Amino acid sequence: MSIEIVVPEMGESVIEATVRAWLKKEGDFVEAGEALVELETDKVNLEVGAKASGVLAKIQVGEGQDVKVGDVLGSINEDAKQPASKPDTSTQLSAGTQTAPPVASVSTPQEKPQVAQPQTPQVTPVASRVAREQNVDVNQVRGTGPDGRVTKSDVENFVQKQSSAGSEAAKQPAKPSPAASVDSASRREERERMSRRRRTIAQRLLEASQSTAMLTTFNEINMSAVMDLRRRRNEAFQARYGIKLGFTSFFTKASISALKAFPRINAELQGDDIVLKNYYDIGIAVGAEEGLVVPVLRDADRLSFAEIEKQVKAFSTKANDGSLSVEDLRGGTFTITNGGVFGSMLSTPILNLPQVGILGLHKIEERPVAENGQVVIRPMMYVALSYDHRIVDGREAVQFLVQVKELIEDPAWMLVEG
Repeated sequence: MSIEIVVPEMGESVIEATVRAWLKKEGDFVEAGEALVELETDKVNLEVGAKASGVLAKIQVGEGQDVKVGDVLGSINEDAKQPASKPDTSTQLSAGTQTAPPVASVSTPQEKPQVAQPQTPQVTPVASRVAREQNVDVNQVRGTGPDGRVTKSDVENFVQKQSSAGSEAAKQPAKPSPAASVDSASRREERERMSRRRRTIAQRLLEASQSTAMLTTFNEINMSAVMDLRRRRNEAFQARYGIKLGFTSFFTKASISALKAFPRINAELQGDDIVLKNYYDIGIAVGAEEGLVVPVLRDADRLSFAEIEKQVKAFSTKANDGSLSVEDLRGGTFTITNGGVFGSMLSTPILNLPQVGILGLHKIEERPVAENGQVVIRPMMYVALSYDHRIVDGREAVQFLVQVKELIEDPAWMLVEG
């Protein structure tokens, strides 16, 4: 009996995907539940497994093609049986069969001692795809990701080194002609298809810039108090909760306090209606290999500092190994993005629709500032709030940032405010 391989439901608002890679080829025997094909959506990647054991009879949709929920990807022939394994020649033959007398095993110079096979390294889905495209054996690539995981950049660096080595070996001692004075390898071009996530990111950013009245206001924050608090309490915090005390929890708590004071920044515009949201699902932007993703801290106002830090770390790990779920990315009422981790000094973050506010954090730099008539050096950070001017006034946006600034510069107020 033939069983169809169908694109499953992929979560809220996700109706399309791209066939990223077939993990089996036609004619392969597969077990029930074994992964057959990897699909890429604008939010996460997911694997489609076999519903029954049998032979992968047909692949109907090739890699790189777009599909929708319910589309048929291929079929499995359930009647086909798994190929019988080769008999073990080391076992004794059945009774009644004459056998040669046993001979002592003698090691000869030609025989090679058995050695343990190297373990297959952990590879991110993106790195695996790039390795297939570049015909790279991932066992030869040194992983620099978490737990030695091979990432996309590891594969690309390996290919670049191999290419450079090949170019050096191919160099001829003969003097090059003037016409060949320009190294053609240095003018090499590559063409790659945009991933579905990158296409969606591009579409949503363009939509945000064209369909909203987006403005950005700026301020700067003296980070001395928070940095001093972290120095004094980080060791005890880590010993108690098993996680370092970072900046994200401080800015999340400060943002929630400011959102409560200025609720329109935690709202959504639906036609002519303003939907004010009395809950605080804070999106935390995380950089992944395939592009920026924004997992969401649900009911962040009810989370402790430790719970926020643990969830953010878990999101970062999931983003790196490609295991974020649709539920991790669903919804969100306000977003925080930190370009400072990449060295950004100042930027204007783009709204994460349908949200109407996004807070951008930046690199902490020691700068001279005036305090009580004296010039002193302080660790300063520029912060930016982009907002939809259709429902958020400039006064609200400026006061929002001022409140965030005051809470970060005097974090004790977060305890008073609850």
